[in-house]
Amino acid sequence: MIEWNIQSRAHACEACGKSFADKEAYHTLLFDERTGFRRLDICRGCWEKQYSEGARDRKGFVSYWQGVYELPPPPVEPIHKENAESLLRKLVEINDARYVPAMYILAVMLERKRLLKIKEQVMRDGQRVFIYEHPRTGDVFTVVDPVLQLNQLDAVQRDVAELLERGLGPTVAEKPAGESPTAEPAPPPEPAAAAEAAPAPPEPAEEDKPVAERAEVPAKP
Repeated sequence: MIEWNIQSRAHACEACGKSFADKEAYHTLLFDERTGFRRLDICRGCWEKQYSEGARDRKGFVSYWQGVYELPPPPVEPIHKENAESLLRKLVEINDARYVPAMYILAVMLERKRLLKIKEQVMRDGQRVFIYEHPRTGDVFTVVDPVLQLNQLDAVQRDVAELLERGLGPTVAEKPAGESPTAEPAPPPEPAAAAEAAPAPPEPAEEDKPVAERAEVPAKP
């Protein structure tokens, strides 16, 4: 089973442990291991000494790229209304296969707005997996291609638009997008209590072609 996750950019070199300075260049390697994808962020010195030759030949190698480290921004006040990025992060953390179509649509939206950048496409457990990087934060997202069909697209788009508008509350997080929580039925009254209770007044009353890269997605509200 594929687990979806976000791997943040490291604040220090994985090889020597030295903290990255603001605007310092670094090298990133991504490997496919038994437990999932593993990311290594390496400083320039360690890269030249230990990794520049043969890194791509190591077992499980998936991808390589270079980046520039930026100090994390100061914390901001939380907002209630979701945006595409915050919603995607929450869905990835929930790690529920029922949300795969919504995660895919959100990733496509962010890619089109150039907020995410595709680094690699790999096949894992018989599924195509997109590896995205957030250019500003350096976070890496792994998103599975759900191979959406045209007759499924409208429903997924509506679910995503509703999640963006209303947010992902604790009750919604337990059910997939598009399903409403169902109230638990009340237990029947005890016979004695039922006999003594007075009657209460009634309450007022197209085709099946995959659309992986040409799906129209809802605009960010």
